[in-house]
Amino acid sequence: MAKAIPIPPPLLLFLFLFSLSITTSLADSCAGRRIHILPLPPRFNSDLLLLCNASFLALSDSPPFCEFVDNHFLGPRILDRFPCWFRSDPRFLEPFFYHRLLSTYPCLSASAAYADAIFLPYYASLDALPFLYSPPLFNSSSLHGLALYQYLRSTHPQVLSRHHGHDIFLILAGVAWDYNQNPEANPVSWGTSFLRRPEFVNFTMLTLDSRPWPWQEHAIPHMTSFHPSSLPRLNDWLFRAARSRRTTLMLFAGGRATVKAAASPTSRPNIRSTIISQCANRTDLCTLVDCSAGVCTHDPLLSIVPMLKSKFCLQPPGDTPTRRSAFSSIIAGCIPVFFEVSSAKNQYGWHLPKSRYDEFSVFIPKEEVVFGGVHIADVLEAIPEEKVRRMRERVLEMAPRVMYMEHGGGDDFKGVKDAFDLAIDGVLRRVQRRVEAIKEGYPNQIYFIDDEEDQKAFVF
Repeated sequence: MAKAIPIPPPLLLFLFLFSLSITTSLADSCAGRRIHILPLPPRFNSDLLLLCNASFLALSDSPPFCEFVDNHFLGPRILDRFPCWFRSDPRFLEPFFYHRLLSTYPCLSASAAYADAIFLPYYASLDALPFLYSPPLFNSSSLHGLALYQYLRSTHPQVLSRHHGHDIFLILAGVAWDYNQNPEANPVSWGTSFLRRPEFVNFTMLTLDSRPWPWQEHAIPHMTSFHPSSLPRLNDWLFRAARSRRTTLMLFAGGRATVKAAASPTSRPNIRSTIISQCANRTDLCTLVDCSAGVCTHDPLLSIVPMLKSKFCLQPPGDTPTRRSAFSSIIAGCIPVFFEVSSAKNQYGWHLPKSRYDEFSVFIPKEEVVFGGVHIADVLEAIPEEKVRRMRERVLEMAPRVMYMEHGGGDDFKGVKDAFDLAIDGVLRRVQRRVEAIKEGYPNQIYFIDDEEDQKAFVF
């Protein structure tokens, strides 16, 4: 029988400590990541889904949208042969996010006392619909969110007071400007005063577009129509986009009203009208896609197919700095061309690396195009083909970061993070840094804390 070789005591101690650290790590993999979903009455979430067919929407520019509630709020599938493509409506990002968190997040806490962050399953943008589109409530839009605060104050005062609200977050599936109305405005302007309510000033709102001073909110990607359910399906699409034959230099997708406005002799010069004019003069290099009345939102193939054939996708600001099309173009491997820094670079740092935009996008100042006589096609044609190829590779590497995976597919992605995962990471990072600043006696630091992801995490 072979004689056992004794293990030196120092090595035994090392092995014991190593195994202890592994065990502790496995047992506490949720350290710093526990989220408590605060229970809310149905009037703050599920009851609000009934507004998708409200009568006042029929008379507005926002028609009823109940048909897009299928498949855990991703909408109906387009065709069986396109299983990852849905007719998604961005307004359902709030319930989608809630159900994704509830059904797939591994670090939910049953108690707020042991949670690192508190999620409010409040469908804020749906609750805003009556204030925006129902005439009897036009002058009451400053009340948006008041009922929620009254409920929290009476039922969960300890949650509000624990960290003064700095650990609370929610989804606001709209652009921040629509909820930034001055409550004292007379006459009342478009929007509600949700982001102006002092009771919510310390909450983190995840919005589709943020203001230049994003103290409260942080922008997360718009919900597009591509939602793969597994890593193989994701890779199949990325392979197809990478191999797509791109015969058009550039593309712009916009509504017909924009085209008509651009053609009007009384219209003021702006970047969108200039783009349309330049495209109309260079039809050999530029494709215009008519997305009037939001048809591309609910029929994504109208824009995605042309994007697959284009090298660059023009993304000028519209009513808001960022367009949903910017994220669709990334998914299609069409290099986005921005004309304002605020269109993406200053907003989506949790999902797209701020310091590396020149590796996966092109920036042309809008002033140079509108007033300086710069022709967009000339700028893009001057980019060497090899650089264009590298940029497209970077775009497709970014694509998973701006898409929302289909429910139930999380376990099949082997560590690939999507827009939901990165939003959660960003919230937890922001909450941790703000709470630590308060605990350490430096509350003023929370105004200057950079909660963007460490750029070292972005490896191409």
